Amino acid sequence: MAAASSAASLTGASASDLLTSSTSAFSGIPLRTLGKARLVLKRRDFTISCKLRKVKKHEYPWPDNPDPNVKGGVLSHLSPFKPLKEKPKPVTLEFEKPLVDLQKKIIDVRKMANETGLDFTDQILSLESKYQQALKDLYTHLTPIQRVNIARHPNRPTFLDHIFNITEKFVELHGDREGYDDPAIVTGIGTIDGRRYMFIGHQKGRNTKENIQRNFGMPTPHGYRKALRLMEYADHHGFPIVTFIDTPGAYADLKSEELGQASIAHNLRSMFGLKVPVLSIVIGEGGSGGALAIGCANKLLMLENAVFYVASPEACAAILWKSAKAAPKAAEKLKITASELCRLEIADGIIPEPLGGAHADSAWTSQQIKIAINESMDELSKMNTEDLLKHRHDKFRKIGGFQEGIPIDPKRKFSMKKKDIPIPKKISDAELEVEVQKLKQQILEAKGSSAEPPTLDLDDMIKKLKKEVDHEYSEAVKAMGLADRLSKLKEEVTKANSQNPFADPLLKDKIEKVKAEFDQGVSAAPNYGKLQNKLGMLKELYKLKHLSETNKEAATLKQELMTIFDDVLNNPRIKENYESLKDEIQSIGASSPSDLDDELKQKIIEFRKEVDLQLTNALKSAGLDVKFVSAKQRGDRDEGSLSEYESKFEELNKDIEKEIEYSVNSSDIKSKIELLKLEVAKAGDTPDVDSKNRIAALVQQVKQSLVETVDSSSLKEKYENLMSKVSGENGSSKKVNPTGDTPTNDELKVKVGTNHTFS
Repeated sequence: MAAASSAASLTGASASDLLTSSTSAFSGIPLRTLGKARLVLKRRDFTISCKLRKVKKHEYPWPDNPDPNVKGGVLSHLSPFKPLKEKPKPVTLEFEKPLVDLQKKIIDVRKMANETGLDFTDQILSLESKYQQALKDLYTHLTPIQRVNIARHPNRPTFLDHIFNITEKFVELHGDREGYDDPAIVTGIGTIDGRRYMFIGHQKGRNTKENIQRNFGMPTPHGYRKALRLMEYADHHGFPIVTFIDTPGAYADLKSEELGQASIAHNLRSMFGLKVPVLSIVIGEGGSGGALAIGCANKLLMLENAVFYVASPEACAAILWKSAKAAPKAAEKLKITASELCRLEIADGIIPEPLGGAHADSAWTSQQIKIAINESMDELSKMNTEDLLKHRHDKFRKIGGFQEGIPIDPKRKFSMKKKDIPIPKKISDAELEVEVQKLKQQILEAKGSSAEPPTLDLDDMIKKLKKEVDHEYSEAVKAMGLADRLSKLKEEVTKANSQNPFADPLLKDKIEKVKAEFDQGVSAAPNYGKLQNKLGMLKELYKLKHLSETNKEAATLKQELMTIFDDVLNNPRIKENYESLKDEIQSIGASSPSDLDDELKQKIIEFRKEVDLQLTNALKSAGLDVKFVSAKQRGDRDEGSLSEYESKFEELNKDIEKEIEYSVNSSDIKSKIELLKLEVAKAGDTPDVDSKNRIAALVQQVKQSLVETVDSSSLKEKYENLMSKVSGENGSSKKVNPTGDTPTNDELKVKVGTNHTFS
């Protein structure tokens, strides 16, 4: 009777109604009421009691109160990707530390301005200008390993960051239909400018918690199966496919192998058969097959600081150089940057990033990606299905640059044998002399005309002659039997701890002995004549080079001066005053300066002053130092005094040369000059910064010693007496024209630095 009543109470009620009748438990239902046919108990009746476990309530897939006006439409609530509650902490890469120092200085100056109330606007603007220039210089000359570090930056925008920036609507689709949804690969349908696309991409985390959840962007086989499922879905419905690549590689653990990591190969094969346009964009790092599994596209685009590689630089360095520290070298050899891959025709385009990387302005970077997607899809949408398949097939078939039936360019052949060092062709002395004379003639002809001198040919000839002179010196040293001693001496100098080899008296004595022995016996060497001949030609070429550089610089400065003069003379005010003066002179019919009245003369003088002032200001603004030097009156008396002073100056110059020669032969200056020669020889053709600094310091020391020697002698007194006499003559000359307003002969000397003077 009880069983019958229980069965009656269950009639018309579903199992879910019974199970949810109590939030805590249900009890008291005999098993035989659930169906005698399944279970019949004769001896004892059993009852079941169970308790539902309380679990944390998730706002997934739908929140309690979804916002209908959310960007991307209400379906975007299906995505668990939400903005971070806390702003990510700034991360400074190793090579960016100098920029951080500049930023700290700017912050300190602003803080000081706020605290003191003083105006530091100029200093702040100067520091900000330096910062922007340093940032530009740094990010326009990045090394491959630096680009790898930027591609792995923790704050770099992820796939979903870009998606929500560029799409009007987006709905995320989940699952591979085999029991698991891999969070490392995200797929979904979205629209850009009204066009519907299937988006597939690797998703990294924005912090440690998300990275663990997303498995650091390393997909398992479930992720690749999900990507393939949605690719086939898009192919069926005719949606173009856009994939975003940002992964260090597929997740290589034992479980992934068991689940079928070979699904990557299945993706590669299937993507070549998709009948819709496929575009791939590398937004971070693209590692090996894990990236290629969604990267077999008609076009491959890369962000400016993205990388695409078959093995990471660290893994490559560990294999080839047995140390991960060689990663910078490996990154350079692997050719993994966007520019290198475009040159190799693996990538088809580069999407620009802001200075500082994509994380510096993620919204701007996303818009550049959007522009690239629209342009690429405009191009690919014009192709029919057959052309799309052929285009995708040909893109990958041409990688490597080899085609069957076409012979390989000999320059591209690769041999594992050790390369033989090419022996340079020997040039005879007669041929050298002919080439030097020909080059000399060309430079002298260019001096007389406006043609540019052959600078490159001159540099090549100097290099060639220097090699010849070095060869002749080596032959002379061998003939004199000094080769072994010289090589040992070079090793001792190299091993010397001190930067000044002459600090060691024993080493200094050895160097002087070898030098003296070489100077004494070089004239007896069999090739002494050739050596002298080539040294003479080399000195002549250096003189020609100096002449060529001087002429070139003079021509440039002359052109600059002519431009400045033209600008001044074409000044509207100057032209107006000139025309006014010209009309006044013509109106009175003046034919000579004596016909002009005092008022008109004064106007002419003022006009000349104005022109001189305008010209001086223009020259100074161009960085030129201007001096107006009043010339002497051209009379017989001045010419005689000039010739007298010229002879005295010549005598003084000869005395100075004798004093300098005597000083150079002294022990102190001579040792400095020998040290300078040694530094120059060690530095070679391409000295480093330290060598340049040492050479400059030694040159300054030699100059200072010479100046001190000349000052201490009686030459200084002679020079001062002579200059006082010349000044007296200039003073008497000035009395002829005390005003100085209308000198008879003025010279404009424009000095640039201390090396150039134009009269």
